Amino acid sequence: EPIQERFFRPHFLQAPGDLTVQEGKLCRMDCKASVSGLPTPDLSWQLNGRPIRPDSSHKMLVRENGVHSLIIEPVTSRDAGIYTCIASNRAGENTFSLELTVAAKEVQKAPVFIEKLQNTGVTEGFPVRLECRISGEPSPQIFWKKENESLTYNTDRVSMHQDNYGYICLLIQGATKEDAGWYTVSAKNEAGIVSCTARLDVYTQWQQPPQTTKPKKVRPSASRYAALCDQGLDIKAAFQPEANPVHLTMQPGLVESDDL
Repeated sequence: EPIQERFFRPHFLQAPGDLTVQEGKLCRMDCKASVSGLPTPDLSWQLNGRPIRPDSSHKMLVRENGVHSLIIEPVTSRDAGIYTCIASNRAGENTFSLELTVAAKEVQKAPVFIEKLQNTGVTEGFPVRLECRISGEPSPQIFWKKENESLTYNTDRVSMHQDNYGYICLLIQGATKEDAGWYTVSAKNEAGIVSCTARLDVYTQWQQPPQTTKPKKVRPSASRYAALCDQGLDIKAAFQPEANPVHLTMQPGLVESDDL
C-alpha cells in the first residue's frame, strides 16, 4: 500500500535569548528548527517586522546539523531592535523573537608615556625601583625586558607591579652587578604599542656615582686685574680695543683711582 505522507508544523529545538553586542563587533544568532516529517521548514529573519536581506554585513548560514545562523558583522546602531525568526512549511509555521541591544563603541586610545623610565644608579646590595607612568584605553598590557630577555614572572628579589592609576614599577631587592644593563618596558592594547628604555648602573661599595653637577662659575674678584697682570697682559692695552670710555682715558700725571 502507498505510504501516506504526513506533514507536521515545525518547532524550535534551540533558540537564543536577548543579546547585547558592542558596536563594531560580530553578532551571531543560532537556532535549530525540527519537524517530525516533511517537508523541511524554510527559515527567514525579520528586524522590527521587516525582512532581512543578505548583504555585505548580514549573512544567513545553514550547517549540516540543521543549525541556522544569522551573522551580523560589523554591528551598527541600526541593527538594534527586535529580531524574529520564522520557520514555515506546508503544515504551518513557528517563530521566536529576541532583542538585540547595541552598546556604544569602546573608546580606544593608544598607550602613551606620562612619565618615562629614567637612567638610574644604585650601590650594590641596595634596593632600586625602575618606574614610569602610562595611559591608554583600554588599559594596556605591560611587558618588561632586560637587554633581550623577557621578564615574565616575579621572584623574591625581582618583582613587577602596576596600579589602577597607570604607575608601573620594576622592583629589585638587593641589586647585584648582574642586574646592571638596559631595561625596556612596553605597553600594548588594541590601539597600539609604545616602548621606553633606560639603563641601570650598579656600583660597588667603594665606588662613587659619577658627578653630574655643573662646574661652579668663578665670580670676578678685586684681584681680577692683578691676575691679568700676572699673565703678562697690559691692563690698558687689554681694554683699549673697546669703546675707550672717557673715565678710562688716563691723562699724564694722573694716578689711577682706588676703584679701578
